[in-house]
Amino acid sequence: MITDEPITNYMSSHLIKFHPETDIQTAIKTLLKYDISGAPVVNKQGDLLGILSEKDCIRTIIDGAYNQAPGGNGTVGDFMSTEVRTVSVDKTVMEVAYEFVMSPYRRFPVVEDGKLVGQVSRRDILQAIVRMQPKIKHTPSSWIGREPQF
Repeated sequence: MITDEPITNYMSSHLIKFHPETDIQTAIKTLLKYDISGAPVVNKQGDLLGILSEKDCIRTIIDGAYNQAPGGNGTVGDFMSTEVRTVSVDKTVMEVAYEFVMSPYRRFPVVEDGKLVGQVSRRDILQAIVRMQPKIKHTPSSWIGREPQF
């Protein structure tokens, strides 16, 4: 059953990553160029140090205004989020789906022994659901009498 499959079957492993010393302007341009909303931050050994999100990048303009300086100055390490929720390579699709439902996060870095090995997103879980193609039609009891017409 797909819900028991390891999350590694659905995660992305070819990721855009940043280093803490990367210039924040370069990072912002990279996010825009590749149309992504965030990327993991790793050291030279591949250890996950944090995540740089669009929200983190937007903080650069606030910090600039507060310091009466132009926004967008600094490094990725100055603005990245360091409290990162991760999932282990041994998690299943069902376990990660539950993590997404119970949290506001749109992506989780996938780690093995503290090393970044990939990333899984809500969209990856949606792809797993489509691959499941349930054989039994199930209508939730709250839908009875008003089932959607597909």
